[in-house]
This record gives sequence, C-alpha cells and structure tokens, in this order.
Amino acid sequence: MNRRIIYLVNPISGTGGKKTLIKKIEEKTTLQGIPFEIVYTNAKGDYQFLKEKILLEQITDIVICGGDGTVSKVAGSLLNENVNIGVIPMGSGNGLALAAKISTKIDSALAIIFKGNAAYIDSFIINGSFSCMLCGLGFDAQVAHDFSRETARGLATYIKQTIINFIRVRPWTFEITNKGQSFTTSAYFISIANSNQFGNQFTIAPKASLADGLLDIVVVKKMPKYRFLWSVLKQVLNGKLQDYDERSFHKEDVLYFQTDRLIIQNPAAAPLHIDGDPCTTSSEFKIEIIPNAFKLLQPVV
Repeated sequence: MNRRIIYLVNPISGTGGKKTLIKKIEEKTTLQGIPFEIVYTNAKGDYQFLKEKILLEQITDIVICGGDGTVSKVAGSLLNENVNIGVIPMGSGNGLALAAKISTKIDSALAIIFKGNAAYIDSFIINGSFSCMLCGLGFDAQVAHDFSRETARGLATYIKQTIINFIRVRPWTFEITNKGQSFTTSAYFISIANSNQFGNQFTIAPKASLADGLLDIVVVKKMPKYRFLWSVLKQVLNGKLQDYDERSFHKEDVLYFQTDRLIIQNPAAAPLHIDGDPCTTSSEFKIEIIPNAFKLLQPVV
C-alpha cells in the first residue's frame, strides 16, 4: 500500500527543537520516497479538517509531533477513521509514547514511523471527553493547571510546580462506584489510566496495558504528608501498589483496581486534567473504556 503522511507539528509543546525536527522530517521522509505534508497544530484543537484530507488525498498516516495533549485531541478527532497515528514525542511528559516504547529521539521515532507497524490501542471517555492515556482528579490535576500558566516548559518547571503543590496539598472527598458497589474516600488524587505512567518514566499504574480493555484506577488516600510522599515514591515508583479489596482498602494508603467503567462523585470540586491538559471539573464523572480506539505506529514487540 502506498503511504502518504501528514506531520502535525505543535509549535509550542515541550522545550523547543522545532527547526531540527522539521529538517529531519523533510530529509528522512524524502529519502524514504513517501509523499508528505507538514501542518501546524492549532490552538483550538480542532482537527475535523483532517477527515476530508484523509479521504480526498488518501492519507494513510497522521504523525503528531507534540505531547500527550496534542495526541489526545488529534486521535479523538479521528475515531473510526482508517488511518494510522504516529508520534514523535515533543511534549513535557510524553506518557503515551513512553508507554508504547516510542523513542523520544527524533531519528528513532521516525524509524518506527517508516517501519509502519500499527496496532490498535484502547482509549476512554470521561463525561463525553476523549482521553488517550490518563486523566486525574486532585493533586496532579492542580499541578497541570498551574504548569499550564507557566511561560517556561519542560521537566524542571513541572518539578517546581509539583513541589509547590505538595506543600499546599489537601485531600478531597470522592465517592467511587464500580460494578454496582460504592465507597467514599478522602484522597489526594485519583488517576484513571490506560497508560502505565504520567510521563518522564514516572510510573503510576504498573499493571496498565494500552490494549487490555481495562482502565487502571489508582486512589492515593488521605494520610500524613510525609507518608503521602513516601507512599508515592516507594509504592508508585517501585510498582508495588496493592490490588483493590473492599475488606482492606481502609488499611492501605493506595488503592489500585482495574475496571472497564466507573462513576466518580466529586462534591469538593477537585480539579481535573485529561492527558496532562487542565480541564473544567464536574461534580460527577462517568468514565468508560473504548477498546481498540485507534491504530498507533509503534515498535514491533
């Protein structure tokens, strides 16, 4: 099958390097003999125009040069389209790319794209909004909101906002309903994950798979702040979270369970992020997996 690629470049994601990126795209794709076009992403996140281009120009691959938020907006716009999604990671965290073992080096990411190995991955819907890998309520969402207001991007800025918010952190009250059973808990944050990490190799859901038809739910409960820090560092980074058990969750600092759908009541209006982008919160969230949502270009396993 003859391939035709559109490269979507986010001019503001990550920390820079766009001139180098575009030069390498032009040189290496030309050497492959693959017709291509470079298009810049837009601030509104409106990519409906791609559907017409895919049909009229027989586009086979949409390659997103940006971060998780851009991937999410583009992939969400192209559900049910017969097109492969590629990623050249250029964001601050690159959680989806790292979970799929896509290199953050431009040359290696392009090599994966040219290889053309595409496999379906899951996504999910939260109150009608699309998420390709991770959304969160509470602490990490507040970090995302504050990070979005910074002029400087990158890991150093993210770490700064994490420290500031750790000093200020307070728990929120949530009611979680899973498979007809409900419980109320006070928690610093809840992560709903299709990917195994926040990004930057920071593991949040060690059992998560991009294509198992399940969401991984992580609830970091109220505890003394020193234990909160220790719990996150020890349990999350080492992948030692406990399985969800109704009889014992009060004894654990971190709950971890898998499901294909759930409802979260959010009476304290904890902040929300979707794929790292700050979003308007709600008093209730209905969340459901989308199996085989789109085809992602990724390394051969």
